[in-house]
Amino acid sequence: MINVTKQRNNHNGFTLIEILVAATILAVLAAIGFVSYASINQRSRDSKRKSDVEQIRQALEMYRSDNGYYPATGAGSWTDASGLSSVLVSTYLPAVPADPKSADQVYRYQATNATGGNYYGYCVSALLESENPSDTCTPDTVNDHNYGVKSP
Repeated sequence: MINVTKQRNNHNGFTLIEILVAATILAVLAAIGFVSYASINQRSRDSKRKSDVEQIRQALEMYRSDNGYYPATGAGSWTDASGLSSVLVSTYLPAVPADPKSADQVYRYQATNATGGNYYGYCVSALLESENPSDTCTPDTVNDHNYGVKSP
């Protein structure tokens, strides 16, 4: 009789291909996670911008309720909404909101509908990152703002 013994292959470890497949899967999952995270951050900042513009709008409406007209700051041309601080802060707002991403990117304000030296309309605008809405004021071509609220 012939004694045939099977030789067992005891591999301790992984092959190069197994390691490469695992690394590729991890890299793809990490890339998907990073893109999703960046997108979520943009949408979050856009939501904050919309909320800030709404907060400024409410303060302007309270100002008009008390005075009968809107502030003349930015009359006829776009100006930084921070210019409203002298008329809105402490009475209607704790502070004029700042853009959540950059101090260089500001909200803009324009008084409109002048009659007898008073202004009966306005537009407040912001630049959104993740969307391009259609509910904009008169386009602010200097700053490419794409979102805004206005009063007649």
